[in-house]
Amino acid sequence: MRFHTRKWVKPEDLNPNGTLFGGRLLAWIDEEAALYTNIQLENSKIVTKYISEINFNSSAKQGDIVELGMSVVKFGKTSITLNCEARNKMTRETILTVDNIVMVNLDEEGKPTPHGKKRLEYVKDRLKKTT
Repeated sequence: MRFHTRKWVKPEDLNPNGTLFGGRLLAWIDEEAALYTNIQLENSKIVTKYISEINFNSSAKQGDIVELGMSVVKFGKTSITLNCEARNKMTRETILTVDNIVMVNLDEEGKPTPHGKKRLEYVKDRLKKTT
């Protein structure tokens, strides 16, 4: 799993217990899944279809740095399924895991459309092909 994004837990991210609000972390994960899918499918028109069970393992507090990791579980015809881990950057302690996040590729009219991808691609490899 690759960890691409880091978030600094600030006062506005806290719940009444003084720890990271779960909804804030889920919003970060949804955004990261959308960015990851956009890059993989080379299409900015994508939506979140499904997020499986969410497992909170530990919490984060103000000042912690949370890093988000995504990996591809599988490519569907119009979708991509990801899994996610959020962890404390400094201690590497897992904060949360999500086994399946299904993102769907859309056409200009907002309808699911085949993306034609079958494997993970890296931008650096795409750039080599065009030069």
